[in-house]
Amino acid sequence: MVDQIRLIAERLKELREIAGISAESLAMELGITSTIYSEYESGNSDIPVGFLMKVAHRFNVDLLVPLSGENPRLHLYSVVRKGKGLKVERRKQYKYENLAFNFIDKKAESFIVTVEPADDNTSIEFNSHPGQEFNYITEGSMKLYIETHEVILNEGDSVYFDSSYKHAMRALNNKTVKFLAVIL
Repeated sequence: MVDQIRLIAERLKELREIAGISAESLAMELGITSTIYSEYESGNSDIPVGFLMKVAHRFNVDLLVPLSGENPRLHLYSVVRKGKGLKVERRKQYKYENLAFNFIDKKAESFIVTVEPADDNTSIEFNSHPGQEFNYITEGSMKLYIETHEVILNEGDSVYFDSSYKHAMRALNNKTVKFLAVIL
């Protein structure tokens, strides 16, 4: 996981340098402090997917570019077999599997997200990113936090929300939860 964070950080720096933008300017533009940005770019801190989506949007590249260093290639359709999506395991709380990583000019990002159970003393890491998000629970139960709201979702439930608001997920009942996340 540490190697993957380091590689993503290198790609982040490379995108910024190619564009000729200072780290401080990019941090301000993306709404974070230059200290946090420096931690991301140095590979010393985990980089949230929401932030990587902002970076991809800013530099007009697909999310696959900062995640893997590759460009999507497929135009007509893309099949991803069970368990064969692009694994993105950068954060301890969440594991992502990108289900459409190789399709060019996507209108949405789709992931299977796995959240492992954590004790009640574990802090919740909130995330936000431009757009809207749809989550469909395929296994287990979770508590979804959106700003000050808390929603319990069980297998078969779904939620659609404005993902520019701070949000986070926590697995319930001491069991892993999996859900389909579609980010528009």
